[in-house]
Amino acid sequence: MTTLNLGVLAHVDAGKTTLTERLLFHAGVIDEPGSVDRGTTQTDSMELERRRGITIRSAVVSFTIDDLKVNLIDTPGHSDFISEVERAVRVLDGAVLVLSAVEGVQVQTRILMRVLTRLRIPTLIFVNKIDRTGARYGDLLVEITRRLTPAAVPMSAVTGLGTRDAAVRPYAVDDPRHLDRVAEVLADGDDSFLAAYVQADGRADAQDCRRRLIERTGLAAAHPVFFGSAATGVGVADLVGGIRVFLPPAGGGQEEPLSGTIFKIERDSSGRKAVYARLRTGSVAVREHVTVRRRAGGRWDRAGWEEHTGKITSLRVFEQGGAVPADRAGAGDIVLLSGLKDARIGDRLGRPGTGPDAGRVGGSGDGSGEDRLGGSGDGTDEPQFAPPALETVVRSVRPSDAPLLHAALQRLAEQDPLIDIRVDDRGREISVLLYGEVQKEVLKAQLEEDGIAVAFAETRIVYLERPAGVGAAFHEIDRHGDHEVCATAGLRIEPAPAGTGVRYRLEVEPGSLPAAFHAAIEDSVRTALLRGPYGWEVTDCVVTLTHSGYASPVTTAGDFRTLTPRLVERALRQAGTHVYEPVVRADLEVPSDLVNGVLGVLAELAGAPHDMAVRSDIAYVTGVLPLGRVQELGRRLPGLTRGEGVLLSEFAGHRRVRGAPPRRASPAPVIG
Repeated sequence: MTTLNLGVLAHVDAGKTTLTERLLFHAGVIDEPGSVDRGTTQTDSMELERRRGITIRSAVVSFTIDDLKVNLIDTPGHSDFISEVERAVRVLDGAVLVLSAVEGVQVQTRILMRVLTRLRIPTLIFVNKIDRTGARYGDLLVEITRRLTPAAVPMSAVTGLGTRDAAVRPYAVDDPRHLDRVAEVLADGDDSFLAAYVQADGRADAQDCRRRLIERTGLAAAHPVFFGSAATGVGVADLVGGIRVFLPPAGGGQEEPLSGTIFKIERDSSGRKAVYARLRTGSVAVREHVTVRRRAGGRWDRAGWEEHTGKITSLRVFEQGGAVPADRAGAGDIVLLSGLKDARIGDRLGRPGTGPDAGRVGGSGDGSGEDRLGGSGDGTDEPQFAPPALETVVRSVRPSDAPLLHAALQRLAEQDPLIDIRVDDRGREISVLLYGEVQKEVLKAQLEEDGIAVAFAETRIVYLERPAGVGAAFHEIDRHGDHEVCATAGLRIEPAPAGTGVRYRLEVEPGSLPAAFHAAIEDSVRTALLRGPYGWEVTDCVVTLTHSGYASPVTTAGDFRTLTPRLVERALRQAGTHVYEPVVRADLEVPSDLVNGVLGVLAELAGAPHDMAVRSDIAYVTGVLPLGRVQELGRRLPGLTRGEGVLLSEFAGHRRVRGAPPRRASPAPVIG
């Protein structure tokens, strides 16, 4: 039996979880579909998910189609939980992108499609809610072609659109309407087909077109579009058939060395860690010792790997809905492992030389660097979605709960490392990075379920600092009359290219200090850089240890932990820093006769247009905009465009702040 790891993705409220329930019902896994409104779905297992009617954590369920086992991953739809989606996307062989026949192509839909296209993950589109008032067909297909993919191929016609009697009629392979669209898509991307098509005077062989459509869908170069209603089950059987035919199963051989990716971590009621991993090659068994690896220091901006060994105490695979015990699992499987106590999200399973760090795996193998990131390999560790750019301070309402709060936040950060728990040593305040206000509400509810009442400061934008020049600082034992610190150290801080993070290196002999002292210096450097002269984290720099010395047996690691932050502060003061703000790429679609007003507001909000094109009566504007001004532009856009404007924003990095740099002041008073 082959395996397909399938993701279901959508804008919030498009019906993604309802479709998951209907697929499980169709496969005979459940007796009746669960309801999001009633909180009876299989994949929304958290009490908070059931209560709010939204998906917060990715969930895995399984069903079979003939001889194909499908591990289906239901992902969150709300943009505040996009990091959860990112981790799921990295383990997929194929995807179903769900959109509503009423609302059509929404902002989150376009962001998800961009990522699926960038990662070359084969994707089917399911247009849901054809039975709802206002459902569309023809103009929605135009919208899909224009805003999602020019290679969209409708697989059925719809009757009774927008009524309770809505139904679908799959196109026959040789239906002229279907065949013409397939030929058009194939001709646009396949020169050999185009030549044969022209030579045959525009006549195409139906079976050849179907075979080529399957091939191009598997290469993520074509996207079959299915219509239906997840609530009633209409069109779901056709989608299931499309999953079986169009999406390629997982690759990798069990005889190869073990490689895999950990993409989710949970803890059971007793606190034991459960690890979700996608196995790409090889196999793993109960009571087996496996190597778990991560980038050195837990940071992807440093060379080398850290590794440790863990023993698998239990192993479960997914079959017919849930996770069941197994003795062994192999390539292509998603497994639930116990025993890997030190594992983190993003860790690799297997020895070095296999998996992502061995180079690109899978895909065309032609060295083009364009290999698909589906079932064959990760290929890259670059994030595909924006990092969180908002920050808030969280405090326990009851002072006695402060130690419990930190421990609880650490457990939540284990499940979602991008919330990035940080403790400010100056104020002993705990801050978390977030994507938005909904995520903050969910975080508060999760902590209250643990019995910890919390309050949050006002959410603020996270800026960063980069060195403006080179700075150095040096301290020698007793030379400065400082008897508090019995250590010698010198540091040099210099700028590095944007996006390279913090790199630490030695200009002294490694043997000049004991290993514990070296570790104390490096750890202290990274901690000190979390707060620069303006209060923001300092990044994109090279920190070099230029001098070192100690007096045995008087000097301790604590001396270096005390000294290093002082040296970092002095070196940064000498180098100076610039403050950078997060910016987004803004894609605007507005009526062409109103574009000048929109451009004026974009400039007023410190944005800058980069490109503009006018097609028919629509102007397409691309530019950059400070993250903090996106919501304001979104609020003003309807009034500027007669309600016809569309704004799509995507994280685009950082740019230097114009004018006086903002300082990271003490947080505002907390709010309940």
